[in-house]
Amino acid sequence: MSLTLFIAQLLNGLQFGVLLFLLAAGLTLVFGIMSFINLAHGSLYMVGAYAAAVAGAKTGSFAVAVAAALIAGVAVGALLERLAASRLYRRDHLDHVLATFGLVMFFNELARMIWGPQPIFISLPESLSGTVALLGFSYPSYRFLIIATGLAVAMASQWLIRRTRWGMLIRAGSSNPDMVSTLGVNIGLLNAGLFTLGAALAALAGAMAAPILSVQSGMGDGVLITTLVVIVIGGIGSVAGAFCASLLVGVVDTMGRSYLTLLLREVADRDVANAAGPALASMLVYLLMAIVLAWRPQGLFPATGRPS
Repeated sequence: MSLTLFIAQLLNGLQFGVLLFLLAAGLTLVFGIMSFINLAHGSLYMVGAYAAAVAGAKTGSFAVAVAAALIAGVAVGALLERLAASRLYRRDHLDHVLATFGLVMFFNELARMIWGPQPIFISLPESLSGTVALLGFSYPSYRFLIIATGLAVAMASQWLIRRTRWGMLIRAGSSNPDMVSTLGVNIGLLNAGLFTLGAALAALAGAMAAPILSVQSGMGDGVLITTLVVIVIGGIGSVAGAFCASLLVGVVDTMGRSYLTLLLREVADRDVANAAGPALASMLVYLLMAIVLAWRPQGLFPATGRPS
């Protein structure tokens, strides 16, 4: 195990973690504050990836591709909230799960009808396809851009929640929505804005992931499960918890997939290690979740009735 390979895998883990955070930040606010379980959040991630792929292929500009993904995320998120989510807020969680699961199948089939079953691959512009020399090895500059984007979104989210009037209303609305509504605040509009913000962050995650993953129908289903694990570990409704848990899950998952098989070869037969290593690595994040819940059932950084 070389030091440079270890650092490279650590950076890969951080990059995967910030992508998870872009998904988890919006979902934990919607789930923690509005108490709405939105399984279609992964579909909004897919919408952002497809929008970026289409816009990037037509213009050749990555900035335009990201802008198109954000516009698509806001438009689809606002429409989804207006037509479906807003009618389910007062229903129980089982209704949320059933309705949004139906939306997942709808979006997957719609994407398959429009773009077909084959994955779409998009290439980066030349300015982002290079590498950066770091501690004696080269690392892709685009992955540094993903990490920087995630850190910028984390700081902006904290500023929004703690330093702005909208953030104050969100905190107050999460604690006592009836009182906030009595004071003249439109809770419905506040919820719609929060839901749309979450959709935009999911679409941004899709746009950032599109150049390093294949864009295809159903691409949001698998990552949604990992995102839910992040929210549970970090504490429901906590942006700070989602950020810390995202980095933790990203690093544990990446390191496990890179090194667990090698470690097992030190204590077990090579064939056994080759068979067991990948299987155990895929379960590491769930084992991590079980350990955290046994220690802190409310998550690492619980929101305690208000977003943190």
